[in-house]
Amino acid sequence: MNYTVYMEMYKLLIRMNSLFKAPVHPFNLNNDGVMTYSEWQFNKGEETIKYFLSVAKKEEIFNGKLVLDVGCGAAGKTVYYASLGAKKVTGLEILEKYRDEAVNLAEKKGYADKFEFLCADAANTGFGDSSVDTIIINDAMEHVDNPEGVLRESLRILKQGGRLYINFPPYFHPFGAHLSDAIYIPWVHLLFKEQTLMEAYKRLTAGLPDGEERVNFRMSKDSEGRERLSYINKMTIKKFKNILKRITAKRVYYFEAPLRRFFSIPARIPFIKEMFVKMVVCVLEKG
Repeated sequence: MNYTVYMEMYKLLIRMNSLFKAPVHPFNLNNDGVMTYSEWQFNKGEETIKYFLSVAKKEEIFNGKLVLDVGCGAAGKTVYYASLGAKKVTGLEILEKYRDEAVNLAEKKGYADKFEFLCADAANTGFGDSSVDTIIINDAMEHVDNPEGVLRESLRILKQGGRLYINFPPYFHPFGAHLSDAIYIPWVHLLFKEQTLMEAYKRLTAGLPDGEERVNFRMSKDSEGRERLSYINKMTIKKFKNILKRITAKRVYYFEAPLRRFFSIPARIPFIKEMFVKMVVCVLEKG
């Protein structure tokens, strides 16, 4: 793309973005002093497991169980899982910066004795073989560097009969680029090239108290010095299904939830369904 075309596309994105209403986003709520990221996660805790309740009751998933929450962020949802009767919950997160916020919330909610924050790679947790009853991977499969490695590690540390609960929005979801804290256009990543998205995101977050932190959180440079959106791995339904074929586990449940009820038909049509699926849901059991 030559410079003139690039600038025109960049300007178009900025103009289009002004036409859309900003969705509620935890980063913005935090900046506005409404609530912290961990508090927002705690309040959304029920939503993170709602798709799993078609196959298991809350008591089956959590009561008296050793639970690992992979990709916990500020661990608000992890603390929520502790409230459901878990014996112990561990929030696993690659970013150390969330530790204090997570621990503070666990203390505030009265679950500090059941909660642990672990900063580690989800593909190399450090847990012993067959040591965990339940693993939740909520909204994290699209972020990890080694998705297949994460699933294999999860199955290694699960006890026999233990279950792995996974849900994630596929890449071609309307906001699959995970830039909606600043770019509000649905399917924007299908309309504009990645470089344009990154430059627009930088401009739209410039001046925010955490603007630089947001940029560094979502972008990095590859071995050749080229900037890229590194916060996501562009996990699609097709990629995920191919990974499932290569691992050994009992598939207890699989569901592709449409964006809305009236998208149910396109959400089942090959080639275009990736755009109309809101959430991929999968439950695996270690045999």
